[in-house]
Amino acid sequence: MRTVGREIEQQVSTGSLPGWDRVHELAEAGYARYRDDDEGTVADYIPVLGAADPALFGVCVVETSGARHAVGDTEVAFSVQSISKAFVYALVCEELGHEAVRDRVGVNNTGLPFDSVIAVELNEGHPMSPMVNAGALATTALVPADSSAERWERIRTGLSRFAGRQLTLDGEVYRSESATNTRNRAIARLLESYGRIEHDPLEVVDVYTRQCALRVTTEDLGVMGATLADGGVNPVTGERVVSPDVCRDTLAVLASTGMYERSGEWLFEIGLPAKSGVSGGIVAIAPGKGAIGTYSPRLDRAGNSVRGQRATAYLSRALGLNVFASSAHVPVADVRPSE
Repeated sequence: MRTVGREIEQQVSTGSLPGWDRVHELAEAGYARYRDDDEGTVADYIPVLGAADPALFGVCVVETSGARHAVGDTEVAFSVQSISKAFVYALVCEELGHEAVRDRVGVNNTGLPFDSVIAVELNEGHPMSPMVNAGALATTALVPADSSAERWERIRTGLSRFAGRQLTLDGEVYRSESATNTRNRAIARLLESYGRIEHDPLEVVDVYTRQCALRVTTEDLGVMGATLADGGVNPVTGERVVSPDVCRDTLAVLASTGMYERSGEWLFEIGLPAKSGVSGGIVAIAPGKGAIGTYSPRLDRAGNSVRGQRATAYLSRALGLNVFASSAHVPVADVRPSE
């Protein structure tokens, strides 16, 4: 299906959050409600992630005004992992445009695990989604640069602009992932065989591994998400990072694919574009209002934080964030000027 109507100026409806005290009260309530939830297991297929403290839990709501509501372990640093996919996708869309990235990478949910090779083969080498590993590798390869070192620095700098501070590499996570990312190397080789990666595939995997190993906090995730919620302007620094069109495209992709094969269930129950990572982070975005960042290492079978999902669901309902929710229309009298 081709895009239609993009030449028409689009209007937005953003709504508003309740007052600062009420938002903070609800953030604290969401944290308290799930603080002792011990369901899920810590990811260990990347060895260093298996050492994470399963008791860690942080919740941070960041408003488009820049107001932050941080509760729990929100200053603990962890690797951003797959959440980086969303923001690298936005950076590439800003550089190359809507059509080019959609045609090259795709926007559809594969319905298969994030590291599936079958999804690539079934679609004749088309990655289908930038939020699974195949599509993320293809997206990383599209970052304009003359070398892999320049590509990495552009990604690091771009994600830092989203976070509003300089992000750094977690060397231990990078080395651990580099020693175990044979599947990603195979996927990159497969994409190369289909002409979807034009650079050295192993260099692309290395850059992708680095981007996943960037250190962030729960507060960083909230600020990064709030930047997408605020039309591409970082609410803390005031810097424009990407355009409103890119934010819309990124959020649309997150709504349909951001939570892996559970994306449909997430959207049905919670109603927010979101992205998760296997280190335990989740960022969920309420367009025009703000974002919720959470961190807890205990994951469900799809690789999504259990506490993070439940706290976000609570806040989505309590703060009125579900993008599909509405109330009955109250008719306004049809008042016409007297003739």
